[in-house]
Amino acid sequence: MTEPETLFRGPTVVDGTGSPGYRADVLVAAGRVVAIDPAGGLAGRGRVVEAAGLVLAPGFIDMHSHSDLRLLAEPDHVAKVSQGVTLEVLGQDGLSYAPVDDTTLGLLRAQLAGWNGDPPGFDWNWRDVGCYLGRLDKGIAVNAAYLVPHGTVRMLVMGWADRPATPAELARMREVVAAGLREGAVGLSAGLTYAPGMYADTAELDALCEVVAAHDGYFSPHHRSYGAGALAAYREMVELSLRTGCPLHLAHATMNFPENEGKAGDLLALLDEAAARGADITLDSYPYLAGATYLSALLPSWAAEGGVDATLARLSDVDTRERIRADLEVAGSDGCHGVPVDWTTIEVNGVRLDANRHLVGRSVAASAAAAGVAPFELFADTLLAERLGTSCLMHVGHEANVRAIMAHPGHTGGSDGLLVGDRPHPRAWGTFPRYLGHYVREQGVLGLEECVAHLTGRAARRLRLTDRGVVRVGNAADLVLFDPTTVGDTATYTEPRQRATGIEHVLVNGVPVLTDGEPTGALPGHSIRRTGARS
Repeated sequence: MTEPETLFRGPTVVDGTGSPGYRADVLVAAGRVVAIDPAGGLAGRGRVVEAAGLVLAPGFIDMHSHSDLRLLAEPDHVAKVSQGVTLEVLGQDGLSYAPVDDTTLGLLRAQLAGWNGDPPGFDWNWRDVGCYLGRLDKGIAVNAAYLVPHGTVRMLVMGWADRPATPAELARMREVVAAGLREGAVGLSAGLTYAPGMYADTAELDALCEVVAAHDGYFSPHHRSYGAGALAAYREMVELSLRTGCPLHLAHATMNFPENEGKAGDLLALLDEAAARGADITLDSYPYLAGATYLSALLPSWAAEGGVDATLARLSDVDTRERIRADLEVAGSDGCHGVPVDWTTIEVNGVRLDANRHLVGRSVAASAAAAGVAPFELFADTLLAERLGTSCLMHVGHEANVRAIMAHPGHTGGSDGLLVGDRPHPRAWGTFPRYLGHYVREQGVLGLEECVAHLTGRAARRLRLTDRGVVRVGNAADLVLFDPTTVGDTATYTEPRQRATGIEHVLVNGVPVLTDGEPTGALPGHSIRRTGARS
């Protein structure tokens, strides 16, 4: 599906390379950029967009997206289209819905309900990566790439076992990862504070990353801690990359929790040192302080072994429940990044049951005080009632760290946005305009051309895309036209589903998906498969 022609007359082209912007006419036809004329002499036979005073840039690439299910259930995808996103990378944090068998899919649907929902009547008509990508190809608003999720692979091969993989199991996991890469995945993700991926040792990750490197993919880990021991967790991933030769992309690279205030420089020094040793490292971050996940992710790894039913049984047992409380509140659960939980920072933002709707928008501490119970008891009782299907925000970030990390030359943008729940994190609707409005125009943390390069060309290079991420003749016409004087986010923690301002037009594969700030409903997107993979 393509438009015959679109002519953008007179915008400032910020091309995604970091070079200074320049004024030109840009002509799009048959899904490609076919002409760029700085002299402004192009004539169009189709739609003409008068773009003087506006910026034409490559469409933004969301390097860390959790739209795996919502993109299929709601393919018009207004949350991302309205902020200029034209490509998302799915399969993040080691947990997604392919490759699976029937049993694994059932477990994942329960585990990930707090991330993606579980829409009634949805057609789960795939099991492997290739068929999932084929489902995307049937019509979505934006393009999508996919990472093979390590936790899903581990669950498929060895269930929820909290132990090292046997040689036979590891060989099978390598086969499954290789198959996913052959079918089009661009790399491997891991979620090393989420069960069952958190049960893997470094040797297992090394063995899988060797496969990824052989297929010219990259490894994107949610590593073992973003709190206590964060630098050691980052270092483990860096050394893994150096040993295996597998390119590394650090997911939602943050330095959170009180232990890490002011320590972004330590992380960046570690990455610069690794680059000097030959490591190929990039990272992504979101321009907010709060994180988001499902509430049960805070549980210690031993309490999550065996899946949802086993976890609920432990929460129902008086003695085991007390052991969980001690791990969370005293020792620092590995699910809570080794930091004793501060219930004032944990805000419930999505529930399944109407009876629990009053918890939304309040911290666990505040809701517990209102109910006259201990915070842990409210936490545990909520998980039991909701069968773990509750989502939460974690208010644990530091502004100075956020700014320092986004300025690093290896940085790209990732929303990490969850689209379900009563009050999803505003980053799902606001990440990319927030970079351009708040951090470029208002705060000057990044220059406009530099920021656009972070959000487009640099991300495309990580994905090995030679025809996207840069406004260039012959490239795919994934484009965004925005007003640099008004672009910005309006989504908030209390009103998160709010469209950006200043995003005027968005094209995906040459087809308008946003015109004059309004979604068109067109579905021109498709899967973006690793070069050399079969379609």
